[in-house]
Amino acid sequence: MTKLPRGRRPAAPSEAPARPDRRRPAGPPAAGPVPDAARLRDAALLHLSRYAATEAGLRRVLERRVATWARRAEAEGQPPERIAAAVATGRVAATEIARRMTAAGAVDDTAFAATRALRLQRAGKSRRAIAAHLAAKGVAADTAAAALPESDVADLLAALATLRRRRAGPFAATPPDTAARLKAMGALARAGFARDVVEQALDTPPEEAEAMLLASRRG
Repeated sequence: MTKLPRGRRPAAPSEAPARPDRRRPAGPPAAGPVPDAARLRDAALLHLSRYAATEAGLRRVLERRVATWARRAEAEGQPPERIAAAVATGRVAATEIARRMTAAGAVDDTAFAATRALRLQRAGKSRRAIAAHLAAKGVAADTAAAALPESDVADLLAALATLRRRRAGPFAATPPDTAARLKAMGALARAGFARDVVEQALDTPPEEAEAMLLASRRG
């Protein structure tokens, strides 16, 4: 190792030039371009490439995009009359785009309802809960009714799936006592299952319950 003469200090390494700070200044996000029909159509196509949607659901997505732009434009101090006009035009465009996507087959409420109802039923949701979910997604009542499981067997399977997930009823590690049974009954009732379905699910023997769920997944 080379020794330096006494009293001399090693030269400090040259400092790299400071990089310019390219971070955006603090403050609300910029409003950006007005969400006109062309931009909303692109937004609709992007959303549908990622998610299934109903006509009403897609319209809401586009309307939220317009509302977000309006809030940011207001924060920027854009003229209120310009914002109001853009919002009115954007809402009309959102409705028309959603309608056209449905007419073109890119949005299918019937297929959405059928797929979502089956998924929710297998996840242990009751007919009542599935109907409420579809309504919230904008599915018409008659379309939702056609997608719901038709028999009480479907509700029984959904109740068993819920019990299996909670490790209760026939899926409990030990035979449930009265308190555990009442707790499971309360959980199923809050999930929208009818009293007779709840009792039938809790009274199903463990082996039969497992076999029923396995058969439902295969079929």
